[in-house]
Amino acid sequence: MTKVKRYAGSFAGDKDAAATLREEVLKPGLAKHRVVLLDFDGVELATQSFMHALLAQAVREDPASLEHIEFKNCNDDIQALIEIVVDYAQEDFAVEED
Repeated sequence: MTKVKRYAGSFAGDKDAAATLREEVLKPGLAKHRVVLLDFDGVELATQSFMHALLAQAVREDPASLEHIEFKNCNDDIQALIEIVVDYAQEDFAVEED
């Protein structure tokens, strides 16, 4: 389990922190076909750009990767941002395939 707060603090707004989390945790875990658990405990707010930097590339590269990413302790706002970014990334992927 990875504590997002360790990378981002209570306000997840830094795209560089999201990129670090993506490169150090998310991508290596997915490459090994492991479930990656992202724990948002203590993260009160996040930006769409943070979530985009964290998730969009993985979803675009392999939409099935979502089956291996779990989100824990997300408040309603963070959950909504995750859904927005995932939907956007999947739509973007579908357009590229056409």
